[in-house]
Amino acid sequence: MRSQLPADGEPVSRDGTPWRDTRLSPAERAEALLPLMSVREKIAQLVGVWVGADASGEGVAPHQSDMVAETPAWDSVIAHGLGQLTRPFGTAPVDPVLGARSLAASQAQIVAASRFGIPAQVHEECLTGFAAWRATVYPTPLGWGASFDPALVQEMADRIGRSMRAAGVHQGLAPVVDVTRDYRWGRTEETIGEDPYLVGTTGAAYVRGLENAGVVATLKHFAGYSASRGGRNLAPVSMGRRELADVILPPFEMALRLGGARSVMNSYAEIDGVPAAADEQLLTGLLRDEWGFTGTVVADYFAVRFLQTLHGVAERSADAAHLALRAGIDVELPTVDAFGGQLVEAVRAGEVDEALIDRALRRVLIQKIELGLLDEDWRELPDDVADLRLDDEASRDVAVRLARESVVLLRNGGALPLPVASRVALVGPVADDPMAMLGCYSFPNHVGVNHSDHGLGLDIASLREELARRIPLLTYEPGCTITGEDTSGIPAAVAAATAADVCVLAVGDRAGMFGRGTSGEGCDAADLRLPGVQADLVRAVLATGTPVVLVLMTGRPYALGPEFDAAAAVVQAFFLGQLGGQALAEVLTGAVNPSGRLPVSVPRDAGGLPGTYLSPPLGRRSKVSSIDPTPAYPFGHGLSYTTFEWSDATVVEPAGGTASEAAAWPVDGEARVRITVANTGDRAGTEVVQLYLHDPVAQTTRPVIRLVGYTRVPLEPGAAAHVTFGVPADIASFTGRSGRRIVEPGAVELRFGRSSGEMAAALPLRLTGAEREVGHQRELLTSVRIEPLVAVAHSAQEGRG
Repeated sequence: MRSQLPADGEPVSRDGTPWRDTRLSPAERAEALLPLMSVREKIAQLVGVWVGADASGEGVAPHQSDMVAETPAWDSVIAHGLGQLTRPFGTAPVDPVLGARSLAASQAQIVAASRFGIPAQVHEECLTGFAAWRATVYPTPLGWGASFDPALVQEMADRIGRSMRAAGVHQGLAPVVDVTRDYRWGRTEETIGEDPYLVGTTGAAYVRGLENAGVVATLKHFAGYSASRGGRNLAPVSMGRRELADVILPPFEMALRLGGARSVMNSYAEIDGVPAAADEQLLTGLLRDEWGFTGTVVADYFAVRFLQTLHGVAERSADAAHLALRAGIDVELPTVDAFGGQLVEAVRAGEVDEALIDRALRRVLIQKIELGLLDEDWRELPDDVADLRLDDEASRDVAVRLARESVVLLRNGGALPLPVASRVALVGPVADDPMAMLGCYSFPNHVGVNHSDHGLGLDIASLREELARRIPLLTYEPGCTITGEDTSGIPAAVAAATAADVCVLAVGDRAGMFGRGTSGEGCDAADLRLPGVQADLVRAVLATGTPVVLVLMTGRPYALGPEFDAAAAVVQAFFLGQLGGQALAEVLTGAVNPSGRLPVSVPRDAGGLPGTYLSPPLGRRSKVSSIDPTPAYPFGHGLSYTTFEWSDATVVEPAGGTASEAAAWPVDGEARVRITVANTGDRAGTEVVQLYLHDPVAQTTRPVIRLVGYTRVPLEPGAAAHVTFGVPADIASFTGRSGRRIVEPGAVELRFGRSSGEMAAALPLRLTGAEREVGHQRELLTSVRIEPLVAVAHSAQEGRG
């Protein structure tokens, strides 16, 4: 229908108007403003503009992206208002204080130019920290998952959010809550892991931290992006509705309900021929009508235009915009394109229903009101901008603690900790490379590589630098490069290893974008062999007979087949951030007791993919296939420098179970199970207790086991604790044959595991009652209680575990 709204040029009073009245609800204020806006003004609120902050502090300038044909003139962009500013800090290196002043100057121009004086909402990337020059770089999400520590992840996100808000940023494009399905996918490093419960609980913690700091968290990528065919970026997704419902969607539900995320970003993926950006059933039917989401849906960068150019479901850009708006996308990012002039004309011509524009605008205005952008006392420049520091001591403390907890000790035959007085040869292409610590979406890798004249903006020590501070007799040889076929450096590496008492062999990835790295967005792998000739280097060094500590600094798990079994120790680190060198050196020398656990399985064979531990019986090793998909190291695996004993597993509630009969667990009740964990070693350490559900008979095939609870248990030597999990029956639900989520009566087991491949105890129970349907409001969390049993004196090792 045609608009009957005011023309663009009619003056409007900005003072004392209902939409600025803080006594009214955000929805009431939005409803008061919306009818006063013209079509052009409405649509202007539904787009972002990609800009870069001026190093002079005087404003921002539109950014010429490779994907944008023309750079818009700034005055024309802001003439009718503006929805968002895209990455003013994350486009080029700029001093944080000057960047904040530039942003404030531009906000003042936006307010002055349009009739209603509405500032733009500013968004930035923040996956491994605020993606700005001189901002702290934290571990990648795989590192968050490896920590099994949502509380620390929340603390990290709070630090990130506070730094963003202090700089004038309102929205962060994180976290990624995609569940890893194929490790070959380049963006595996951005995921938290391969288990929905781990991803959901950790992702929700990140959201709470960001939102508590006053920054809108944006869930990515809704939904199915990580399950592309062959692990290829943007490739179609072959997935049934049960895999979508039981594996892919739960982390989004948890991050919305338990975290309070106020924004969602669509996936680039197409599932069964329907691109997510045009999927009304997904973005409106499920997300809003069923789940009750009231925030904003923002388009992944260029996703609206991709409906025309890549997916071929729209003929013109206006058609793509229509499809996206109808599906439920509210804001086009990163810059005005399909939601531009052609959409304005399509609305005026009656080709696009203006009600779709109003629906999206209402959500955008409500969020801006919630952020205080329409309040009369809103100011564009934070009070303390002159003191703005994006990399402070408190942030670095969180970064190094998370890095320490993310290091996973996979194997140790006694080579670790390293004797600091021994002769140590450090070998490998990532050993002396600070960039090998950083993920694809860190500022130095994402943006800084194009501005080498500015430097990293941070002090990032390599593993070599940190080990040299601790081991006097350290020699170094790179052996080879991360990529390429040159093997000429391998003989020198072999000689160094031969002359040493022990060799630390560091191999891995270099994160990058679209083929400029071996991990990261668009850097997909054909198989899971180490990049370049690194495997040749490993084989040659192992053949020396010198004890080898193999350190993998990677963005994905690589296959560790039989040829790697000769390593005396194996350590896995997933892009540990700017203080990763310190954390790794501390673990290798024993200053820190490793406590990380694998968030993804480490395969034994580079082929036989895809496959994660979430497999039904026929997805595992069987007699009907010659391929054995059993991993070298399973999900949840990780060792310590101390020893732990698990004992006395029992069902606390429901009572009544016997040795021959399982306890009755009502389909609407809770089961409480307990185990005792004791530190039987001579130093402090942290055990990660994991709880798995086994459902042997169900109306649809189920994973043999799946994670339903976990906790970190720090213990001094000789100390012990009861660990009790309270598991709601809703946690046992799955998508039945009808397509509805149910709790099905029948026999189940709750299994305590040191990993998904090593069970310490199995407790039989029987779900009783009638089959029960559950929905989005079901219980999502297993409760945990830790009760110390033995008090010990202060240990000399305290704080080192």
